[in-house]
Amino acid sequence: MEPFGRRVAAAVAARGRLVVGIDPHPPLLAAWGLSDDAAGVREFGLRCAEAFAGEIGFVKPQVAFFEQFGAAGMLALEEVIAACRAAGAVVIADAKRGDIGSTMAGYARAWMGDSPLAADAVTLSPYLGYGSLAPAVDAARSAGRGVFVLARTSNPEGAQVQADGVAQRIVDAARSDNADGTGTVGLVVGATRDHGLDLTGLAGPILAPGLGAQGASPSDLRAVFGPGAMVLPNSSRQVLSAGPQASSIRDAALSVRDEVERALG
Repeated sequence: MEPFGRRVAAAVAARGRLVVGIDPHPPLLAAWGLSDDAAGVREFGLRCAEAFAGEIGFVKPQVAFFEQFGAAGMLALEEVIAACRAAGAVVIADAKRGDIGSTMAGYARAWMGDSPLAADAVTLSPYLGYGSLAPAVDAARSAGRGVFVLARTSNPEGAQVQADGVAQRIVDAARSDNADGTGTVGLVVGATRDHGLDLTGLAGPILAPGLGAQGASPSDLRAVFGPGAMVLPNSSRQVLSAGPQASSIRDAALSVRDEVERALG
């Protein structure tokens, strides 16, 4: 499989930068007329896969909304990941995993290996030390997959642990890991705040949550990240609230995608 950085660039060239979250939280399930159970989140996710097929380059299932229903929910997630990948999207599993040693290696096998859960990329938390992520980074690199490491998140509480140069050290470590040219390591940097990070030469993509309901607009992206960065802005509720019809969800996603492309050129 091609290196992750090249796959990201190809998806952007073909379908644009927008990442659409697949977040079947209870109010949205109710609005779509779906049950708050494994069957409901399965139908929600598969309807998203249908809506975005051939149009949206990146999707991000939020693992927690499937995991809450145990084995049946995780089976539903496996089906949604498979359907989205079959439709040509780059799938980012928003799992925010982070641990040490053999436990991190287990997470790496689950999300980056031969597991039915394996996605194209997974979000990781580095707050047990960036070096603890090595098993996942290594597994992703060897499989042509990627990781997105939390660096400067948009939630207010994040500043308590991401300040005083901590976030910049994560950026610097990711830059070093990407020196091989594969673009395996991306970062999560919120689009809703002045992050104050030096992102030059990262050579990996930036997943930027906060578009739409959290307050960031497409026009903010260039100001926050500057020209030239491979920014992948994420929108969830703004798109998903257009449901439940797949055609309406698709139209909303295309509208946001086109705004993003105009803003970022």
